Amino acid sequence: MPGEINKQIALEIAHVLFIDIVGYSKLSINEQNAAVDELTQIVRSTEQFQKAEAADRLIKIATGDGMALVFYTSPEAPVRCAIELSRALKDHPRLRLRMGIHSGPVSGIVDVTGQANLTGAGLNLAHRAMECGDAGHILLSKHVAEDLEEYEEWRPRLHDLGTCEVKHGVRIGIANLHDSEVGNPQLPKKLQAVKKHRTRVRWAEVSVALLVFAAIIAGFVLLSRRPTRSPLAIMEKSIAVLPFENRSEDKANAYFADGIQDEILTRLSKIADLKVISRTSTQHYKSTPENLSEIARQLGVAHILEGSVQKSGDAVRVNVQLIKAVNDSHLWADTFDRKLTDIFSVESEVAKAIAEQLQAKLTGREEQVIAAKPTDNVEAYDAYLRGLAYTLKISTTPNSLGAQKYFREAGRLDPKFALSWALLSWVDARGYLDGTLQPTAALREEARQAAETALTLQPNLGEAVLAMGYYYACLKDYDTAVRYYEQARQLLPNSSRTSESLAYSTRRRGLWERSESFFNEAERLDPRNVFVLGQHAFSYIARRRFPEALRKLDQVLNITPDDVNILAIKAAIAQAEGDLPRAAALLAPLRPGGDLGGALEAQAYQAILERRHAPVIPRLTEILAKPDPALGYINGELRFWLGWAQEVAGDHTAARETWRQARSELEPFLKEQPDNYNLICDLALTNMGLGDKAAAFALAERATIMVPIEKDAVSGPGPIEILARVAARMGEPDRAIAALQKLLSIPYFGAVCYNVPLTPALLQLDPMFDPLRNDPRFQKLSGSAPK
Repeated sequence: MPGEINKQIALEIAHVLFIDIVGYSKLSINEQNAAVDELTQIVRSTEQFQKAEAADRLIKIATGDGMALVFYTSPEAPVRCAIELSRALKDHPRLRLRMGIHSGPVSGIVDVTGQANLTGAGLNLAHRAMECGDAGHILLSKHVAEDLEEYEEWRPRLHDLGTCEVKHGVRIGIANLHDSEVGNPQLPKKLQAVKKHRTRVRWAEVSVALLVFAAIIAGFVLLSRRPTRSPLAIMEKSIAVLPFENRSEDKANAYFADGIQDEILTRLSKIADLKVISRTSTQHYKSTPENLSEIARQLGVAHILEGSVQKSGDAVRVNVQLIKAVNDSHLWADTFDRKLTDIFSVESEVAKAIAEQLQAKLTGREEQVIAAKPTDNVEAYDAYLRGLAYTLKISTTPNSLGAQKYFREAGRLDPKFALSWALLSWVDARGYLDGTLQPTAALREEARQAAETALTLQPNLGEAVLAMGYYYACLKDYDTAVRYYEQARQLLPNSSRTSESLAYSTRRRGLWERSESFFNEAERLDPRNVFVLGQHAFSYIARRRFPEALRKLDQVLNITPDDVNILAIKAAIAQAEGDLPRAAALLAPLRPGGDLGGALEAQAYQAILERRHAPVIPRLTEILAKPDPALGYINGELRFWLGWAQEVAGDHTAARETWRQARSELEPFLKEQPDNYNLICDLALTNMGLGDKAAAFALAERATIMVPIEKDAVSGPGPIEILARVAARMGEPDRAIAALQKLLSIPYFGAVCYNVPLTPALLQLDPMFDPLRNDPRFQKLSGSAPK
């Protein structure tokens, strides 16, 4: 046909996801069309689809009762896409899917209309794997399963099903991918029928097979050096260490009891054969609670360690008892009377005794680690325990400063105290990253020096390796950070902090599904860590998976009821969904102070979205009349919000004066924090409010260069949102629209309120976008186009 263009697709390896709507033929024509449309919308909303399509590395093929997605990115892409679809289907109960995945050669043509027609083993085997399954199944070819088995992340989800007979008597090896949240754990009906048929064998054959099997097992037992542990054995070797009671007459010695508990827990956590729950989950319980079996169930352990500490001068008494939670029986108990100089022997003896009672196997290295004496200096150790007590509390500016103070003191008293240097580095880096400490170059440099000092003193100290990873995260070098975290993971087998750190860094690299698996791992070891649960919720928020985010936030509220920040985050989600009445109901009872700036900003944003004068204006005015110096540039950020609320309320004169003051407060911080892109974004918005177009654009562009999306998928888009806001307000609609189109297609941490990304609902409500209201492109993005 003249003018028709045929583009030949060369034979190459592709990664295919075949999707089929179960029961499609039984639907009416209208129902069939509706089901396909619903499936198409869900598929197009997945992260893997969007990433591959944006990179032009995806071909979509309609199959009538489903579709095939042909990825040219990675073997994991169709698997991660299937997982996203399986999760999304929870909100679409009427849509029942089965999926098959294979990687192999494909070839074909793309005609002038853009329709793809493909052929090849890659496509055929994905389709045949899918046909072996029922509704909910995600079936992988043996080839794909073997590739994924190389990665620890996938192993728990892969379940070998053997072979399945397909067309023309061909048998293919398949695996079922499922866990507690995705997939279908049931054996496919097709294989159930085969299983029943195979049981009809002669008893003689069975007897021979059993004898052979017994011989194989016997040989395996004799030859195996390290037998696999059963789930029951793993459960039996699990423990939670509850807070130790402080029985000292001086109640100020509570830090000492906390420290002894944590040091025993830390030594236990370095035994790979044990499952040890992190302290952040156990600290919510009393020292000697009555409902031990319920606590054990909540934490997923079989054993509980209780204890008490009594300190008088340089004499210390430590009581401990190990309890089997299911029947409240005491397995072991002991009392240790020691001088302060010999307290380390108690920690080591308790850890060894527990390992023996739980029949945990210790390697030679583990025996050395739990017996190690971190310092010979009693005063340095006391300072270390005081610093440690601060790290065991919620991450706030006062707690970070307290930990920093005492770890510095411990290092001064004993310059060879590697563990104290490691924790000083971790506190510095964590404060730099989460904003509880002012993110200066000097703070970052101290984090580097402290980590390097610890590693020089003890190259295999897990805490030092972990701290070095955090330092590289401060540099936004997430690839190097991940390498250190993986190394620390080997040295700290029960540390939820390593899994948590990997969750953050893989998230920064845009590996959202992998990050989620690390969050799940961290929560297994630390199920009641409200910070980890909250960060997991932020991942869902960034991906606009608001129902899942709310479920995580409710988990936090079950542990810490009436948490102001969590309630305010729930309100921010309601704002993003356009439900202002629900947001107002959540925010109305809250009265946060300056140290809860996020909640204050959520209240200010509520007034701005409602376009009314609200009590938050006098509240912000009251707080900023006496700003807390410890909050640093956050005071200037709060002042920007005050100005914005005043402007929307109609008090333009007050708004301009507030913004001028905000600019004068923010600019000095830029000299000592030149890499603080949040500060730069605050200044960009402040200059925008004052009408300084050149300064606003220069600052917004500076922030986008500083944090490119390619290097930081979480925070990189934030400056682009600031640029969109500046462009909308400053009369550059084309720039604003281009930025908004990008932002609405990707997950990210939002730049304005509680990391919530822009949504069509927010575009409709936010007055900063008012100059774009009549632009058809904006109307399409915000869902406000006339029908």
